[in-house]
This record gives sequence, C-alpha cells and structure tokens, in this order.
Amino acid sequence: MKILDSNILIYSYSEEYKYLRELVWSNDASASEISRLEVLGYHGLSEKENQYHKDAFLVLKTFEIDMRVLDEAIKLRRDHKMKLGDSIVAATALVHSLEVYTRNITDFMKIPGLKVVNPVL
Repeated sequence: MKILDSNILIYSYSEEYKYLRELVWSNDASASEISRLEVLGYHGLSEKENQYHKDAFLVLKTFEIDMRVLDEAIKLRRDHKMKLGDSIVAATALVHSLEVYTRNITDFMKIPGLKVVNPVL
C-alpha cells in the first residue's frame, strides 16, 4: 500500500499531471490526515479544485495521527530536522509499512527503512 504526499494530490488535479489521478483513485492509495489539512486548507483553491480534492479524500484511506505516529514524527523531526507535515507523512508510512509517493524525495530519502517513490515524470 502507498501513502500519497500532499504534493501528489495537488498535482493530480492539473491537466499536466492528470496521469497521477490513477494513483489517487487506486485501491491501494492512502493519505495522512495532515495531507487532508494541507490540501483542503489551502486558501487559493477554486471551487472545482476543492470539490475534486474532497472527492479524493472520500475515496482514499486516511490514517489518523495517533500516538504511535506522533511519537515517530517527533523522533523524525528531532533526528532529521524535518518539516511538520513531512514528519507526519513519513511517520505514518513507517508505522503502517507504507511506501511514500512524493515529488520531494529528498525530504524523505534520509530516513532508514522508508521506501520513497517519485511518480512525477
């Protein structure tokens, strides 16, 4: 199973990256609740874009930020100086044995045991 970083969800709406929609709507795709916050909370979304992302989050399996994820995210932020959102996505992936799909692979590559895939061509 894969967890999609916020940037993959955002890019998937655009015509240029419409091939990413296959990932978003696949049966083995998931997201963190932090990605839901980052994507739907962006103030510059058009009404159509907002609806697309709301629909996506209805289909995606979303992982809550529970205590195991928080503890791992704390460790990742401290040890690797990660941004908050990235640390939660990475921690969710580690706790639930998921592959991270992101365009920003350098943000995640330094974490031992984490499989990272850049699906952007």
